[in-house]
Amino acid sequence: MSYDLLIIGSGAAGLSLALRVLEAKPQARIAILAKGPLSEGSTMYAQGGIAAVLDATDTTDAHLADTLTAGGGLCNADTVRFVVDNAKPAIQWLIDQGVLFDREGGDYHLTREGGHSHRRVIHSADATGKAVQTALMERIIESGAEVFEHHIAVDLIRERLGGGRLGRCVGAYGLDRSSGHVRTFPARSVVLATGGASRVYLYSSNPDGSTGDGIAMAWRAGCRVANMEFSQFHPTCLYHPKAKTFLVTEAVRGEGGHLLRPDGSRFMDDYDPRGELAPRDVVARAIDDVMKRLGCSNVYLDISHKPADFITSHFPTVHAECLKFGIDMTKEPIPVVPAAHYTCGGVLTDLSGRTDVPNLYAIGEVSCTGLHGANRMASNSLLECLVFGAAAAGDIAGKLAAIAPPPVLAAWDESWVTDSDEEVVVAHNWDELRRFMWDYVGIVRSTKRLERAKHRIKLLLSEIAEYYGTFRVTNNLLELRNLAMVADLIVRSALARRESRGLHYTIDYPKRDSIAPVQNTILIPKNFTAQRQS
Repeated sequence: MSYDLLIIGSGAAGLSLALRVLEAKPQARIAILAKGPLSEGSTMYAQGGIAAVLDATDTTDAHLADTLTAGGGLCNADTVRFVVDNAKPAIQWLIDQGVLFDREGGDYHLTREGGHSHRRVIHSADATGKAVQTALMERIIESGAEVFEHHIAVDLIRERLGGGRLGRCVGAYGLDRSSGHVRTFPARSVVLATGGASRVYLYSSNPDGSTGDGIAMAWRAGCRVANMEFSQFHPTCLYHPKAKTFLVTEAVRGEGGHLLRPDGSRFMDDYDPRGELAPRDVVARAIDDVMKRLGCSNVYLDISHKPADFITSHFPTVHAECLKFGIDMTKEPIPVVPAAHYTCGGVLTDLSGRTDVPNLYAIGEVSCTGLHGANRMASNSLLECLVFGAAAAGDIAGKLAAIAPPPVLAAWDESWVTDSDEEVVVAHNWDELRRFMWDYVGIVRSTKRLERAKHRIKLLLSEIAEYYGTFRVTNNLLELRNLAMVADLIVRSALARRESRGLHYTIDYPKRDSIAPVQNTILIPKNFTAQRQS
């Protein structure tokens, strides 16, 4: 079965792109690979909202300036302008798809989050991602696109040219997690919409599937990656032994929540004049510093000084989740800790989502567009998914008829491998990787810690390569292989940046480099060829 378009990933980026391509090309044959059920993925768990200038007192210039400031001097101004200018149409498109946003009186209710100078975050209570994902899923199910749930991509396939050269991307191999068989998915164009890699860390707000699959596959296929040293740690995740990955939305601080030491005293004003509304990198480092200075396991987020009905109406999801663990946020503070949350770097793309490999696109968190720079500003992530989903869809739809069908692709060859009888090795390596990444490549870094991580990753990559070449692939092995590759890219990028900027803070180079212009950290794979599509 051959497709016009193969989309790997089923969150806001992938689904919005699919729907927009079908709006322009209703007869297009589209396949979507969902790693789990269609309802799973990071979009479903996004709480806060989507940043867009919707208030008469706000301006796109202000949104642009706030984003540039939060990005630590590393944002691409042209990209930021492109995104903020297209934010309002993206919101309207979501409304047209059936997404219901909160209203106050006759207008949409807008909240404010860290780094924003105005209220510009449109939301659906504190479960905006769920509202977006649910609406897009309903439209996809009706659209005629073929959805393959429980399929994890193994690797991208490039057309083989004469002389050992590689050409365009013509599809991907995908493991059917239900049957254990690898299938071939040929396509004229391929889109990576696989999300980020925050599960490379021991503590993360992300679902289990955020294992950097798209970044690793694109790197192996010959794409450059950029700014992988900038891993964002969300300052406030619920701290409880039975709470796995629950994020307490930044909007709690935006609506007046205070961060407290264990003794009940506030501390953010000691670190930044913006207090609790400072950007995430500042808040996360402040919390990390307080915890290390006091030797405490967590800090507290308190909004109990607000009326109870205000809290339950604005944060019903957070309130209900906290109650499960015996915490009533209307009466007491919430114990919180930072956790890995967002990958600001990724596969290098242009404003149409095009990568270095012809017919291969990357959109959403898997990409590096220049929007986020050294630190993503709150609620710009879903916005990026929607704006670049639309841009890539326009580029794909305009070219589809002119792209030759993919060639006949070889089936996945398992003739040289056997079933594993040492699955414990995968589990052990997975755990070791995430622990030393947390210890050595976390919120605060040093050259010595990074070198230790680099050494361990080199050994792990060797062990994984041997295991991968000997046994049949499994979901856990594929995720471990991708995580180790992404960990290597993060460490290499972090060692290359000899300054502290945004989310990358190292005690060996604690100051920001004053040399201009600021440079992106761009890594180039051995099989890179300068042939970005036009």
